Amino acid sequence: MKSNIFNLKQQEYPYNSFIGGWYIPEHICDGLLEYYHANIKNVQNGVVGIKENNNTTIVKKDVKDSLDLAVSPNENSSEVQAYKSYLLACLNNYNEYYEYSDSNYSHNLNVDFNIQRYKIGGGFKKWHFERSHPTSLTRILVFMTYLNDVEDGGTEFYYQKLKTKAKKGLTLIWPTDFTHTHKGVVSKTKEKYIVTGWFTLTISEMRIKL
Repeated sequence: MKSNIFNLKQQEYPYNSFIGGWYIPEHICDGLLEYYHANIKNVQNGVVGIKENNNTTIVKKDVKDSLDLAVSPNENSSEVQAYKSYLLACLNNYNEYYEYSDSNYSHNLNVDFNIQRYKIGGGFKKWHFERSHPTSLTRILVFMTYLNDVEDGGTEFYYQKLKTKAKKGLTLIWPTDFTHTHKGVVSKTKEKYIVTGWFTLTISEMRIKL
């Protein structure tokens, strides 16, 4: 790896899994948890999609049972800005670890991301991937940071036959397509908090490539 500006510890997974993992400081996670609870009035049930006929959100708790706080990429709070600095460092590490991942286009953090709370027994319970609808075509990479330790939590990847552990500060990055079909590991003992979202292409970049 050429550089690691924050000297982040790497969590190694099989190289051909295309899943990258690095640990950000725990105090950054604590800041996001404080931000979540300070904005609790804006928290909503997690959604699994949008109805095309009237543009309303779809909530199915048997699929995804979470309490989500949407965060604008332009949010200027110190907690979010600090997280973004470390997140972009993780992205830089990923792009250097997988050297052609950004060779044809840039990765942009320009759509809302979510801080999510999963109560005991909650989670994203069904297999899914992150680019599965016309509205998600610009998504290139997924990011996710565990904000607390959950011994029986984590994430399971279908084709990789891999379960990642929910370790506070562990930030994962992986491709958005069906190759990385995944679901949450539902904890029966403890609440789980994560922050998650996507790095995207711009429409102009898509047109150039097409």
